[in-house]
Amino acid sequence: MRASWYAKNGAARDVLVIGELPTPTPGEGEVRVRLAVSGVNPSDVKSRSARPLGEGVERIVPHSDGAGVIDAVGDGVSPGRIGERVWIWNGQWQRPMGTAAQFIALPQAQAVRLPASTDFDAAACLGIPAMTAFHAIRLLGDIGGRTVLVIGASSAVGHYAAQLAALRGAQVIGTVGSEAKARHALAAGVATTINYKTESVAERVRQLTAGRGVDAIIDMDFSTTVQLLAANGLAPHGTLVCYGSNAYGDIAVPFRPLLWNSLSLRFFLVYELTPPDRRAALDGLSELLAAGRLSHTIGARFALDEMAAAHEAVEAGRLIGNVVVTLG
Repeated sequence: MRASWYAKNGAARDVLVIGELPTPTPGEGEVRVRLAVSGVNPSDVKSRSARPLGEGVERIVPHSDGAGVIDAVGDGVSPGRIGERVWIWNGQWQRPMGTAAQFIALPQAQAVRLPASTDFDAAACLGIPAMTAFHAIRLLGDIGGRTVLVIGASSAVGHYAAQLAALRGAQVIGTVGSEAKARHALAAGVATTINYKTESVAERVRQLTAGRGVDAIIDMDFSTTVQLLAANGLAPHGTLVCYGSNAYGDIAVPFRPLLWNSLSLRFFLVYELTPPDRRAALDGLSELLAAGRLSHTIGARFALDEMAAAHEAVEAGRLIGNVVVTLG
């Protein structure tokens, strides 16, 4: 099979290789998926750049997200799954073989049935972006009539989070970095945008909430969003749900506002959801997809031979929408 891989960390054009690898055979409890599309996420390019391969690992075929058709099954898997259209989650999590290849073999639970109405490009955006957004919103509970601030509302995760919050009846405020990104966020259900490059997010939040602060924050960068807690950006008894940060060292938190306002901080890693939380996300997303209630944005498509360019596009951060690689 044709695939892309790296054998050492470094810049995309320095370490990514395109070539032939053995086609995998599904083991017990596994399915093999002939992949049509692979999704490229920020975590994928960060791993290629700096995360060690692991002891005894010769190469990494990157990417956790993808979509395609099951073409073979291992022992213990119903042959009826052959021919099933599916999307992949955790393809390359804690294993060297991800979705940047024409085939992948993995536990059958990680290949989720895809409604006929959802194309493979959109399906390759579900594993990390949509599932992260779904779980973040789920952690907030009932948000009908409440105000939710989505940090990075035009980002891959933020775009889904804004849609899901709006579907649950929330008033959504979103931070963006340009007029184009503002239009994208508004189309997803955001009521009001704040340009974090030209406006004070804390001041605008207080203005928009009559000084009270928002009821909840969906956060992609705790290292900067934490400042909102000290600036009364989160209302008393409010919740901040965080799935990432641009700085991963020690981050100071303002204890007094947290205590006196009874604020809650919730953190999670989408790769490590508990089985019940994973099941809830899979079922919830499947229902939304079947009902056609989610919109998907593809920022750019690349061929397998253009893998380095795909990684560079994600690293540049200028595109609106997800980056996908076609594998046909």
